[in-house]
Formats: sequence, structure tokens, C-alpha cells
Amino acid sequence: MLGAVETSSVSPVFVGRAGELTALTDALARAHADGEPQALLIGGEAGVGKTRLIEEFVDAACGRGAIVALGGCVEVGADGLPFAPFSTALRSLNRRLPEELAAAAAGQEGELARLLPELGDVGSHEPSNEDATARLFELTVRLLERLAADHTIVLVLEDLHWADASTRHLLAYLFRTLRRGRIVVVASYRADDIHRRHPLRPLLAELDRLRTVRRIELPRFTRAEVRRQLTGILAAEPDPALVDEIFERSDGNAFFVEELVASQGSGRTPGSLTDSLRDLLLVRVEALPEDAQRVARTVAEGGSAVEYALLAAVARLPEDELIEALRAAVGANILLAVPDGDGYRFRHSLVREAVSDDLLPGERSRLNRRYAEALEADPSLVRPDERATRLATYWYHAHDPVKALPAVLRASVETRKRSAYAEQLRLLERAMELWDEVPAEVRGSLRPLDYAEAYPACGCDPETTPLRYLDLLAEAAVAARVCGERERALKIGKMALRLLEGDDGEERDPLRAAWFWTERSRVMSGLGRSDGWAEIATAQELVRGLPPSAVHAVVLAVAAGWGMLHKPGPESLAAAERAYEYARLVKNEAIELHARLTLGTLQVSAGDRDEGIAALYEVRDRTRALGLYHESARAHINLSHALENLGRSREAVEVADDGIRFAREHGLLDSQGWIRANQAESQLPLGLWEEAQHNCEWLERAGTSSKPRGTAAVRLAQLAVARGEPDTATALLTAARGHYGKADPMPQYTVPVELVELSIAAAAGRIQDVRTVLARAAESGFPPGTHRDGWPLLLAAATAEADGLGLPAAAPGRDEALALIRRCARRLATPAPVWQAYSLHVSAELDRAEGRASVERWAESVAAYGRTERPYQLALARHRLADVLLVEGGRREEAATLLREAHATAVRLGAHPLREDVELLAARARLPLTAPAGAPQPRHGDDTFGLTPREQDVLRLVAAGRTNRQIAEELFISPKTASVHVSNILAKLGVSGRGEAAAMAHRLHLLRETV
Repeated sequence: MLGAVETSSVSPVFVGRAGELTALTDALARAHADGEPQALLIGGEAGVGKTRLIEEFVDAACGRGAIVALGGCVEVGADGLPFAPFSTALRSLNRRLPEELAAAAAGQEGELARLLPELGDVGSHEPSNEDATARLFELTVRLLERLAADHTIVLVLEDLHWADASTRHLLAYLFRTLRRGRIVVVASYRADDIHRRHPLRPLLAELDRLRTVRRIELPRFTRAEVRRQLTGILAAEPDPALVDEIFERSDGNAFFVEELVASQGSGRTPGSLTDSLRDLLLVRVEALPEDAQRVARTVAEGGSAVEYALLAAVARLPEDELIEALRAAVGANILLAVPDGDGYRFRHSLVREAVSDDLLPGERSRLNRRYAEALEADPSLVRPDERATRLATYWYHAHDPVKALPAVLRASVETRKRSAYAEQLRLLERAMELWDEVPAEVRGSLRPLDYAEAYPACGCDPETTPLRYLDLLAEAAVAARVCGERERALKIGKMALRLLEGDDGEERDPLRAAWFWTERSRVMSGLGRSDGWAEIATAQELVRGLPPSAVHAVVLAVAAGWGMLHKPGPESLAAAERAYEYARLVKNEAIELHARLTLGTLQVSAGDRDEGIAALYEVRDRTRALGLYHESARAHINLSHALENLGRSREAVEVADDGIRFAREHGLLDSQGWIRANQAESQLPLGLWEEAQHNCEWLERAGTSSKPRGTAAVRLAQLAVARGEPDTATALLTAARGHYGKADPMPQYTVPVELVELSIAAAAGRIQDVRTVLARAAESGFPPGTHRDGWPLLLAAATAEADGLGLPAAAPGRDEALALIRRCARRLATPAPVWQAYSLHVSAELDRAEGRASVERWAESVAAYGRTERPYQLALARHRLADVLLVEGGRREEAATLLREAHATAVRLGAHPLREDVELLAARARLPLTAPAGAPQPRHGDDTFGLTPREQDVLRLVAAGRTNRQIAEELFISPKTASVHVSNILAKLGVSGRGEAAAMAHRLHLLRETV
């Protein structure tokens, strides 16, 4: 290997970029001082100086004691290695902080070994489980947060324009979810490579929407900066004519300036160069000795970086000659030694591309063959985590299908084990491309790779049955669906079905066809093209009459699940029972548990509540014991949903808490989103509005599936209506509809949307719009399980009719509307006391709408709500009861107590319309909303100044001297939400500053005790 070599043409002076460097160092200072993660994106065209800026920043960071870990996206041929920059960076951290990293990764070594093989063997994984990727991402973030708790970490990821899909997804996840730790993440990309269809473009757009990510675009140098650069290179003041010439030709690109100066130094004049960029980039390579040029060509085809031993094997030069050739290339600033490894790379990727493009077709194939043969002869020449992918790439570019196909298939298995499904798909597509070029006898020696979920499950022996093209399509279809390439999954599925339905009887296989139709159903639903039922029906028809099989069980289970979501009722319940029995018959416990989960959920909706809930708990525990993490998370989702259907909101919140912890522990980001959506839905009726808002904000920020994000928007819209913010509610309703889409309507989503739409119209006094929405909802009906939103919808409609009593514009159609509400109420289920309380409330409002409100009816409603945890609904009923008491007269003290209790709840929740109604009624009746001396105080009244439990948490931290950002970090809320809480606290306490608030909190003992 080489030691230090003298370089030329590189400016020893760091020119310009003062503002950009300050932004980077300021971010480092904030991360170090406040423990707030910082994220920065550096973009610019090739050669503009991104790497030099990063080098200066890294030097500054090292000078301040930071631990720097660099990783670059690796291109092998035209391919990126999955997770390459993260693997390199983690490897660097492992060298610098071995004990700390081992402690941070304790218990998760098998999972994290997908990124850092040095941690041990890759752990077991659920085949084709999209949540395995999310789990890996979550564990990576937690690892970095733990390391950054005690050390200031600078993570640099270069050349994102080459990033593979897995790296892009992990980076997006990191930027979205990294919330604590002294860490700065800096990523760079070549802006001029980001064309309209470049895969990095959507990621950049997504990151631009994150307030936590700062984007820095490097412009080209000005003439003055080029002059300073030339002064540094030449060690003398340049001639003005030279400055003008080079500035004009380089157009301010720092790398081109260096190349133009170097070409002049080699005996050429700038004016003698052609306008071709390739010629400009190749000019110094062509000036190298022949052996050095040969080595440069070899390195160019080996990838972004090539190990010395591998290069020696491929170059086939005597070692002394190889060293001299490398010394010449390094001395000319063509090649550089890899910083943390035993290899070489081009100083600038543009030069590598130019050299590679200059190779003759046969020359390129020969070099790739040499790389492949050398790697096969000695696999230790490259790191184990790169070996399969690089070998597959070399053989592919060597144009040797017989060698390439097995190598590509082996690499696809390795990428799947690392949850790099996008790279697995790319490799499988190559295998499909190579298939017909490989002789039949070679294909006959290949064996099925790893059955895609229940496929083929047709009784074939994988040890003796050869791999078929259909098997490749099945693997590729699953990989495409899991990595989010649903359009590609759809095309692959179509291709497979055409083969299965063609004239070639050899390919006809009803079980495989049914499996592909089931996959198609999932993809069509995910794309929003249809609800997926037509595809399921086709699959059912294909398996009808066939012996029981796992595919048969899967088809039935998927059909039952579809019925649960779209048409809950007796038919779906029977379908779930059949699926459960089939799965037991074929002895497939995973499918059995999946079907039983659907069955238990439908049992609860059908009225068999105890058995259904017990089944859901059993499935949750059994799947957890078997390590079926995705199915266990689904059990948490369905269980929390079923408990809310029964009005057991507190228990639903607790189940969701356990589910969120479980999902975080196992990196199930998508499942966590569904669970949080359910938890928010249960928190709202319990009066935990701020906790529900926190869950919904999390979904807006980090949710991956559209349906939970739609639910978050719906619940936030409900909150906005209750808080008197109709414009916000309208915007959120529009967002919810966008998330849900139109092609796949489900009652559990359509009814809440109609509830919000009706509530917004009622708040605006648009009674005819209220009736229109009510009629539409009644026409669609309220299937089993939708009573949870059906009762609030009827209550909102009845309340709107009662509020409109006496208004001339509301009179036409009133009788029909009231009759419709009554008909719907008779059809809605009341499976628990809370829904019986809603039924009484609706009846009381209907009486009020007809001008015959009674104390007895409203007292009954108040008593019913008093036996449930529904503070907002109880406050509404108390307000109405107080109104009736005042109208009848003689019971003013009782009315005053009800109003004070309703007012305290409205203040605590921030329900401004209810608060205004209560205050207006109290003022009209001349009743004080503060209790007389010695009278019992409301539970959430003046003793806490109306502070909510979350506001009391914030006040305690304010009193402890925390900043808004520190409060946000400790309470897992956004800084903006923390700021709003502080403003509300100051207003409620009537003070002007945080210090006064802290003093009053201590003086009046406002802080809740914590244990």
C-alpha cells in the first residue's frame, strides 16, 4: 500500500462557502449543547465543492471532539449496494466506539447484523414481511440515539444520487423519527443528476416538507472566488487573462477549474481542449503512463471503490508495477486511497464515469469477467455483506447468462435476508431477463429460492422440483408489493396470470393462479384501483372443489378479511369460520391465527362479545409467543378496535399502549400507525383530547399507510369542531377524503367522514346540508360495528334539528328528518351502557326538537353518562338539563351546580362552543359559575385554574426551568405543541411570563405529584 503522496492542482485554500460552513458548525453546536438532532442536505452539481465543504466541516467537528462516521453510496456498475453508506458508517462507529456500540445493540445483534455483519449472524425473519424493514429502520434509529446520548456523533452520507431504494427509505425514516441525541446527519447528492424521474427526487420533496431538515444548495464560484482558488493552486497571483479564460470555460465549477489548470501544466493550453466534457475529464488520465491508465480503467469498472487485493487479482500486473501505477494515478489526483479501508476510488466520480464510458464493449465484459472469476476464486477479497451482490453484478455485466443467473438468484436471497426488498426486486428482474438465455439443463439444476408466503404450497418437494419462471414471478411480485412498487407488482402479476391462463397446458395450475389473484387483490386495493373483491372472487372460484391446501386457506382468510372491512355481517362471519377450519385442516398455524383474528373481530360485531374478545386476546398472546410479530401487531389493532366497539375505551387505550410498545420494540412502523389511530379514537371520548391530538400528529408526521392517516385527519377534524374551529375541520375533512380515496370505500371510514361533514354543517347552522348528509348515511346503512360513529352522527343531527326549532328556514322537511333519525336509531345497536346513554341522549334531543323537553328525560341522560367515562357528552347533557330546570323554575341551585360542572369540563377540554353556551345560559339566568365559599368544588375546577393534566405536566417542567424544546422531547410532543401549551398556561393563570407561572405554581400547589 501507499503512504502519503504529493498532490497537485488542488487548492490548499478553502475558498468561499463561509455561510454554508457556518450553517454546518452551528448545527454541530446545537446538537452538542442541546442534545437536539440536526439534519442537513447538501446539494450541488458534480465538481462544485460538496466533498471539500464536508471535509472542512469534518475537520472542524473532529477538532471539537465529535465522533465522525462517513459512508458513501456505492455504485457497482450501474447498481447501488443496499444500505452501503449506513453499513460503512456503522462500521466506522464500531471501530471508534466498540464497547458503546455493542451495549447499544445488545439484544438486537441479529437484526442489526443486516447493516453491520460484524455484530453476528443475521437473525431469523418473517419471509417477505414489510414490517421487517420497518423494524430494522427503528432499531437503527434507536442505536444511533443511544450512541448519541453520551457522544456527539456526526454521520456523513455522501452521493445520495447513487443511493439504492433501501438506503433512501432508511434515510427518510431517520430524518422523520430521529428525535433525541447529540447527532448531526449530513447527506450530500449531485443535483445535476436528479432528473424528473430520478428515484431520489420524491425523497428530496418529502424531506423539504420536514421542518427539521435544512437543505443547502452550493452555487458555482464567482469570478472572485475562482481567482482565489487559482491563487491557492498556483501559489501566486494569477494573470487576469488566465482568470477570465478559466472562469469562462469552467463556468465557476471548482473541479473543472482544477482540471483546466492541470491540463495547462501538462503542456496543453486551455484553448486546445475540445468542448466535450468527456475529453476534458479524460485529458489527465491519458497523460498517465500506460500501466496507470490500465489500472484506472480496471478500477472504473470495479465499482465506486475497489479493494487492493481484488484489484491486484484483476489487473494481473506484477506487484511492483501495480504499486508504481497506483502511485502515478494517486499522484496525479486521479485515484485516492479509500479512507477507512484497503482500496482505491476515483477522486471524482465524473472521471470514473468518463473512463468507464470510454471502454470498448468487449473490454468492459472482459474486466467484469475477471472481477467475477477473482471473487469466485477467493471470496475473502470483499466484505461478506457485499460479496453476493457484487458477484452477481460482475457476472451480469460480463454477459455470461449461465454464470449470472445463479449468482443473481443467490444475491436476491441475501438482499431479502437484509430486508432490502427493492434490491431483491431489481435482482429478480435481472433473473427474469436472463431466464431465456440460459440453457434448459442449467435452469433444471436450480431450486426454488424461498417460497413467497403461501406460494406455491402445492405439495412439491423443493429438493427435487426445479425452479420455474413462475416461481421467479411469485418472488418478484411479493418483493415489489413489500417495497412499495405496487405498479410493478401489478405488472408482474399480470404476466404470471397470462402464463397460467395461456394455451400451454404445462403452466396451468389453479392453486398458483389463485395465489396470484389473491396478490392482485392486495395490490389493487393498495393502489386504490378497486376494492379487490373481483380478484378474490376469481381466486375462490379457482380453488373451489380442490383438496384443502394452504393456498385455499389463504384465499378464504383474505375473503373473510375483506368481508370484515367492507360487508360485516353473517356472511362474512361464516366465511371467517370456514377459513379458520381450513387452516386447521391443513395444519398451518400462521394462517389459522390470521383467520381466527378475523373471526374474533366479527364475533364481537355479531354480538358474541365475550367469546370474540377472548379469542382476540388468545391470538395476540399466541402470535407473540411464536414470533409472528406482524400478526401479533394486527391482533393489537383488531383488539383495541373491538374494545372501543363495546365502549370499553379505557381498556382499548391500555391495549393500544401495549401494542405501541410492542410495535416500537419490533420496528413495526406501519402497524404502530394503525394502533395509534385506534388509540386516538378511544382517547377522544375519554376526554384525553391532547393525547389523541399527539397520536394524530405522530401519524401525520411518521405514518406510512394512507388509511390511518385518514383516520388521524378525521379525529383531528372532530376535535376542531368541538373546539369551535370550523375552517380547520373543513380542511382536515378534505385531507381525510384524500387519504381514504374513492375506489375502496369501507363503512368504518365512510361513517366517521359523514359524522364530521354533518357536524361541520350543524356548527354553521346549515340545516339542509345536515339533512342531506343524514339521508346519505341512512341510505348506506349502519353495518355491524359502525354504531360507534353512528350514534354520534344521529346525536349531531338531532341536536341540529333541536337548535333549529322555530327557524322558518328549518321548518320544511323537519318532520321527515326527525322520523328518519328515529328509524336509524331503532336499527343501531346498543351493545354496552355507553351506547345506551347515547340512545337516551338522542331521544332527549328529539324531544327538544319537538318542543317538549322534560327534566326526567334529561336527568336520565345525565345519569346514564355518569356511569360511563364520557366527560364531554356528560357536560353536554348537564347543560341541557340545567336549561330545562331553569325553564321549569324552582331548582336554581341544582342548575347552577350542573352549569359549573359542565363549564369546568368545557374549560378543561378547550371545548369553546360548549363553554360559550354554558356561560351564556349562566349569564342569562344570573347564576355564578364559581361555587360559593364552602361549597364542594368540581373535580376539574378552580383548584387547578382549568389546567388540563397535560398542561400540569408542562407547568411542572416550566417550573423546573425547561425550554420548549426540552419539554417537547421529554413529553414526546412537538416544540410547537409545547409552545401552545405554555401560552395556554400563562393565559389561564393570568400571568405574563414563565417565571411568574412557576412562582404561582409553587405558591398555590398547582403541580401534580408524580411517582
